Amino acid sequence: MVRIAGETLHIHFLGTAGALPSPQRNPPSILIRRGADTLLFDCGEGTQQQMMRARTGFTVNAIFVTHWHADHFLGIFGLVETLAFMGRTDPLPIYGPPWVDELVDIVQRISRHARGFSVTGHALEHGSVVPFDGYTVRAFATFHGTPALGYVLEEDERPGRFNRDRAVALGIPPGPLFGRLQRGEVIRIVHEGVETDIHPRDVMGEPRPGRKIVYTGDTRPIHRLPDIKDMVRGADLLIHDATFDDEEADRARDVLHSTAGEAGEAAAALDARMLALVHISSRYTGTANHIRDAKRRYEGDVILPADLVVLEVPFRS
Repeated sequence: MVRIAGETLHIHFLGTAGALPSPQRNPPSILIRRGADTLLFDCGEGTQQQMMRARTGFTVNAIFVTHWHADHFLGIFGLVETLAFMGRTDPLPIYGPPWVDELVDIVQRISRHARGFSVTGHALEHGSVVPFDGYTVRAFATFHGTPALGYVLEEDERPGRFNRDRAVALGIPPGPLFGRLQRGEVIRIVHEGVETDIHPRDVMGEPRPGRKIVYTGDTRPIHRLPDIKDMVRGADLLIHDATFDDEEADRARDVLHSTAGEAGEAAAALDARMLALVHISSRYTGTANHIRDAKRRYEGDVILPADLVVLEVPFRS
């Protein structure tokens, strides 16, 4: 059975700061809402307040942490307590590199009251895949001087376009049978006195790709890393570390972050359709240089979102 994918896909930039927050930017957190599902990628301090300001609600299906620097996970403690006060009963899975079980153990022990739901840890490594209904989240190794992962959210293929004229020519009456074919069912009709099986391939075009979001977390430019290009290529949106502008390239190398220009280089090399620059150091009061540096190396759309900006990712066709 083929699922007809029509879910909305929204990216909420809850926190876009570097290691230190600023009055304008919270620590890192990206909330992705696909249809009814809500996933958090990193959960820096204050994430739950950003969720309130963004009016996203608290129906979080899972949390994915890129690495165990405090600016990427300290918000989990407060968020879990808020979920408990709100009466959550569904388990909350937390995914991340090794040490996620230790984090979950601390989360469980820090509370003095019983919660109505469990928090579970799931250690991932390069290539690990977490399946969801209609899409997957795949982990890939990044380079940040500590065990660190980026994540690819990729939808399942969508059915090809339905050829109505071809269906009518085959004798299929317009109506519910059209929908059954689009959902991948084989139907049987009587056409000109003959029973005939009609397969979806008889009236459907080639499958179309779903949407693809890549989030790097903190890292050196990902296009220079081994064994990940096929996994991360062709993203509809690449959300890349751009802690520094290009004037601080030496500093970026020393602390294993990326510059905006390097993020642009990565987007060009990986055929991304749009680039979002995040993890902006608190030393910057303006971001014009970041945008300029990225656009020097990448001809596609470049954004440097403020906190609470929401981006809808459309289908390509």
